[in-house]
Amino acid sequence: MTTPKFARGTLHTFQPPEQVSQVTRALHGVGRKVALVPTMGALHAGHRELIRRAKRLPNTVVATSIFVNPLQFGEGEDFEAYPRPLDKDLEVLKEDGVELGFLPKASDLYPEGATVTVHPGALGDELEGAVRPGHFAGVLTVVAKLFNIVRPDYAFFGEKDYQQLVLIKKMVRDLNFDTRVIGVPTVRERDGLALSSRNVYLTPEQREDAIVLSAALTAGAFVGRDGAEAVLATARQTLAARPAVEVDYLELRGTDLGPAPVDGEARLLIAARVGSTRLIDNVPVVLGAAVDHPEHAPDAGE
Repeated sequence: MTTPKFARGTLHTFQPPEQVSQVTRALHGVGRKVALVPTMGALHAGHRELIRRAKRLPNTVVATSIFVNPLQFGEGEDFEAYPRPLDKDLEVLKEDGVELGFLPKASDLYPEGATVTVHPGALGDELEGAVRPGHFAGVLTVVAKLFNIVRPDYAFFGEKDYQQLVLIKKMVRDLNFDTRVIGVPTVRERDGLALSSRNVYLTPEQREDAIVLSAALTAGAFVGRDGAEAVLATARQTLAARPAVEVDYLELRGTDLGPAPVDGEARLLIAARVGSTRLIDNVPVVLGAAVDHPEHAPDAGE
């Protein structure tokens, strides 16, 4: 089979997985590296930061996949309503210098009769997994497929979906994928709200309420020197100022999402509903007396 044409400096889009595999195999054959930025489309500044980070790598072709993955949506979630502005997304990829776009259909990734999925282990049933059963099996399954098709040397994921990032890194380690997974700090609006494709669902009033998520995380991180109880109590106190926000969970964990240490690096995570929109966010926290607050608050520029 003839390898599809590919010229540097131009966006090439492909639907069939075998065409993408042929192109990346050919690129590897001439000594090029491949960096993958997996997305579900509705691209925003957070996705563009992933692409920008990927483009920093020398001798590397950046590939971006756009696929709204049905396996990671549960019953009653917004799969059908999830935004799909494909034409706009392709313009973003062109503007940002992406050279390979992978736009599979569901039937390309999940052929009739397919039953095998990737089990995320116990962590997949905690935090987001407790609220969204089966979600991470869907995430890991599609990521594993993308890795097998694209064969990326690098893959970039945002830290906003921190549990997802941790589980993908565990999958890569446990299943011996030859891909380096790179996490990129959360990109935020000037007021601190983490960028998300679901932010478009918020009314102006709900948008004002939603800011409390990052405010609570910032406040909690600021008192890290006083220990875990102070972090959580401070965050809860901040959240109480916006009673319309319904918190699903607020938890302090270790960086691997195990139990938080008494001293050292940890992660403060939140999920909440603002109206009918469910949002998640997280920040790094350093626990113990050696904390220098400012760098542990969310960075409005990241």
